[in-house]
Amino acid sequence: MEKRRIGTLSVSVVGLGCNNFGIRLDAERTDRVVHAALDSGIDFFDTADVYGGTRSEEFLGRALGKRRDEVVFASKFGIPLDEQRKGARPEYVKQALEASLKRLGTDRIDLYQLHRPDPEVPIADTLGALEELKQAGKIREIGSSNFTAEQIAEAENAVKPGAARFVSVQNEYSLLQREPERGVLDACVKRGIAFLPYFPLASGVLTGKYAKGAPVPGGTRLSAPDGPLTPRFLSERNLELAGKLQEFAGKREHTLLELAFSWLLARKAVVSVIAGATSVEQIQANVGAAGWRLTADELQEIDRVLVVDG
Repeated sequence: MEKRRIGTLSVSVVGLGCNNFGIRLDAERTDRVVHAALDSGIDFFDTADVYGGTRSEEFLGRALGKRRDEVVFASKFGIPLDEQRKGARPEYVKQALEASLKRLGTDRIDLYQLHRPDPEVPIADTLGALEELKQAGKIREIGSSNFTAEQIAEAENAVKPGAARFVSVQNEYSLLQREPERGVLDACVKRGIAFLPYFPLASGVLTGKYAKGAPVPGGTRLSAPDGPLTPRFLSERNLELAGKLQEFAGKREHTLLELAFSWLLARKAVVSVIAGATSVEQIQANVGAAGWRLTADELQEIDRVLVVDG
């Protein structure tokens, strides 16, 4: 599989998002998905302390076991686990890292990411704590998540000469949610920062399993009408656009899933598409979806299909 770089790290262009571990998948099913990913060429695994109420890290570490050195671990901190364990205070950064290392069963995290900005803590203070952890060999690179272009610039300006800087930003980005194009992607290209899209498949809407006017398939993430993600992703607009995009892909003998992956990987700043999976079949489909090399004309036509807002 093709590799791209996040700072000093080399990662597969298809990554595995581990937010299903400990929620939709138990330890045994997590093990099957993790090993299917490894066997398919995926070496980039993205989790967070908050996923599965800390079980995602535990299940992932247990599943990898002796194969830990074959992968690039990415985890995150900052979203509250409880009233005490939250935010980006320097003392908590160190506490959160030690807890994640223990759950993952490793002595280092390759990419340690601030899950979201903490308005109560100067970014320079957080960066200082992360620099200490990097110097100690407990993390290799640091990244951010849910940062605006202005926050990326603020963090860059706060870095002391020779100290650790954010080498990545992980924000929501897909064919149906293009907010990063309003400044963040340009900031990444300008500063040499890797962009990692989450929700690249719009919670499944860009897989082709949902269709306008058709019943919602049972057992899927969006099958519960009162689910937290259902109203946002199963909107009339999204289903209509997904239908148009599926038609575009079908005319070129490709699937909607292939379009979703390959369109993201055609963006200059994007390094790896992090997609979740709950089965071996989904892993194999994701890996196979990244090979379509879209032409400039096709990218322009996609823009016309989407009728991009100004």
